[in-house]
Amino acid sequence: MLDSDLAKLYECANGTKTINQAVKRHINRFPERFMFRLTEEEVRIFSRSQLGTLKGRGHNIKYLPYVFTEQGVAMLATVLRTPVAEEVSIRIMDAFVAMRKYISTNLIEQKYINDLVLKDSQRIDLLEDAFSSFKEQNNHIFFEGQIYDAYSLMIKIFEKALSSIIIIDNYIDKNILDILSKTNKQVTLITNKYKIQDYEKYKEQYNNVTLVVNNSFHDRFIILDKKDLYHSGASFKDLGNKCFAISKIESKELLDSLLDKLG
Repeated sequence: MLDSDLAKLYECANGTKTINQAVKRHINRFPERFMFRLTEEEVRIFSRSQLGTLKGRGHNIKYLPYVFTEQGVAMLATVLRTPVAEEVSIRIMDAFVAMRKYISTNLIEQKYINDLVLKDSQRIDLLEDAFSSFKEQNNHIFFEGQIYDAYSLMIKIFEKALSSIIIIDNYIDKNILDILSKTNKQVTLITNKYKIQDYEKYKEQYNNVTLVVNNSFHDRFIILDKKDLYHSGASFKDLGNKCFAISKIESKELLDSLLDKLG
């Protein structure tokens, strides 16, 4: 795939410049079998045929485009930091797997194609393993003293929200307000015990937090955009003080039940 096509696919703000910078920072991950540059002759040939994306650059191309192989596309997904990188990577993998399944089941008579796919099947399996290893870890355990790591993960979870965050924790203190002051998302804090002075001072400067008093919860939860649910084994004011876990709950049924309870 051309670097320009990948830049559009991954929604890179600066186009191919973003891709080039990411590759440059991790150049050891991109051997020639993962990524190579087209020659001037190849660019001229492609410009006259199917690769219309090259035509806009004119006949005298100052920067020859890069081409990424299957392995290169997979590796590129691990070094890019665009909001859609993870989703696009999964779709590409699904496309590779679906293509192999389709060819295997419906085009057996086309021996040439089958032989080509079988030859590359091991490479595709390795690609799947690579994506599995880079897949986001949804379950985390922290031991006593890992305070910074625990708070760092919480901030990372908050950053995933696009518009809203719901935090359920019976014990809210200034620490969580300090973190929420750095986000522009709308936050609903559902709690039973809190310092009204801290909240009132926060409201004087920030308007992104709404506090709801509710004593019907024991466990701690985070809900992002009403579609992603996380459970914490410790109150957010005590993160890292003792061993605890933070886990993502994948069940949509549980998420809907909790949202119904909140009204």
